[in-house]
Amino acid sequence: MRRGEFYRVYKGTSYDPKKFRVFVIVSRQVLIESKFSTVICAPVYSAYDGLSTQVKIGIEEGLKHESSIHCDELVSIPKTSLRHFVGSLAPRKLLQLDDALKVAIGLS
Repeated sequence: MRRGEFYRVYKGTSYDPKKFRVFVIVSRQVLIESKFSTVICAPVYSAYDGLSTQVKIGIEEGLKHESSIHCDELVSIPKTSLRHFVGSLAPRKLLQLDDALKVAIGLS
C-alpha cells in the first residue's frame, strides 16, 4: 500500500447513492506503514469543476473514464477496507495532488 494508489471501497451508506467509490491514499508513507489502522484518502468523482482542489485523472491511472480527485473531501478509511487496487498516480500527478492538498487545507 502506497501514497497515490487508488482503491475501490465499499461505502454502503444512505447518503452516497454509489455502493462503491474509488479513493486515493493521501497519507504520508510513514503513516501508511505504521500500526495505525486508518489512512487519509480523497474520493474520486466523475465530475470535474476546474477547482484548484481537484486533480484530473483517468484511464492512465487505471480508471474506466475521466474523473477527478476531490481534495476538499478528505476522509479516514480503515486500511482493511483498501483491498481492491485500481491503479496509481504517476509522479507528475502526485505533485499535482500535493498542490491541490495544500490549497484544500490552506497551506502556502
